[in-house]
Amino acid sequence: MSKSIRIIFFAAAASVAAACTSGARIDGAVESAPSSEVVVKLLDANRYSVLDTVKTDASGKFSYKVDVKKGQPEFVYLFFGDRRIASLLLENGDKVKVAADTLGNYAVEGSEESSRLAKVEKDYSAASARLSDLAARLEAASGEAETMELKSEMGREYVAYYRECVKYVLQNSRSLTVVPVLYQSFGESLPVFGQKTDAIHFTNAADSLETVYPDSRYVKALRAEAQRRFGYLELETRLNGAAEIGFPDIELPDLSARKIRLSDVDSKVVMVYFWSASDAKQNIFNTDVLKPLYGKYHQQGFEVYQVSLDPDKTMWATAVKNQELPWINVCDSRADASPYVSLYNLSSLPMVFFIREGMLSDEKVRDGKDLEKVVAKLLK
Repeated sequence: MSKSIRIIFFAAAASVAAACTSGARIDGAVESAPSSEVVVKLLDANRYSVLDTVKTDASGKFSYKVDVKKGQPEFVYLFFGDRRIASLLLENGDKVKVAADTLGNYAVEGSEESSRLAKVEKDYSAASARLSDLAARLEAASGEAETMELKSEMGREYVAYYRECVKYVLQNSRSLTVVPVLYQSFGESLPVFGQKTDAIHFTNAADSLETVYPDSRYVKALRAEAQRRFGYLELETRLNGAAEIGFPDIELPDLSARKIRLSDVDSKVVMVYFWSASDAKQNIFNTDVLKPLYGKYHQQGFEVYQVSLDPDKTMWATAVKNQELPWINVCDSRADASPYVSLYNLSSLPMVFFIREGMLSDEKVRDGKDLEKVVAKLLK
């Protein structure tokens, strides 16, 4: 290899390596803060973690490089003492300039996402200030009429801001700035997205962001929160339905990904059986106890609705196919996070419930002999 070719080769390699590890650079200036300290913090799920403390020079300027992986933007915050003075959303390769003061006013250049984040925080601060002012006036109100008017005004203010936030989330579905918007709260007791149906906004945001940032820990945390909220929404729906049909309803996918609703099972006696395909004893119970029982009583009106609480759907599907289980088999891959764990008060696995003529039965089962006695009794 000639000398000139080697030089070109190593220069190209160095360029590629730099691109892969370039991170993001912050060049900042803090007004009225010469020779001071700026604390750089990273948003880690729902809390801050300190990255570093940097010194400003005699004119209040500083520079700092943040490790940001490609495709995994980071929320980075600058603090002066206990006060947050700038908020940034940095992508790999960003070179941003920040001009801030010690009161929390700042401007940022070089990062479109950081500019969006600054606007989000400005709007939130303005809404918080308006509600705080109304709350102070409400506390000082002297008459019932004034009190009612101020409460109504606070409600209108909250609803107007909520609608603006929904609009922002919908219009910026591929921007990570929707994440802090979804978690905004006025104080500790009034989240902006506090309705149960807001689970839909969390889910839609996670769906959109996963197409852009599949490896982002912020998106993964958002997905987990969306699933948690949907679990509560589903739980409430099932509880409301339980009063009508006599038992908490279940709707989960079978081996063909077709959703099977428990309330649609038309049999005289239905055994609802929660289990885990990862437990060898429960697999043996399927083949040695439940299959013979099912063969004996199925034609008399006995059906099994078996619910697997396994995060690994492939393992569950393999177990069901290998054992050739003939009854209804569904799986909830949320496992312990399934809303049906709370709905049926599951303390351990396996657990069995019986539904006879649309109502839950309080029959208890300890072993295979008990099981046959209960099934025979309920079928009479």
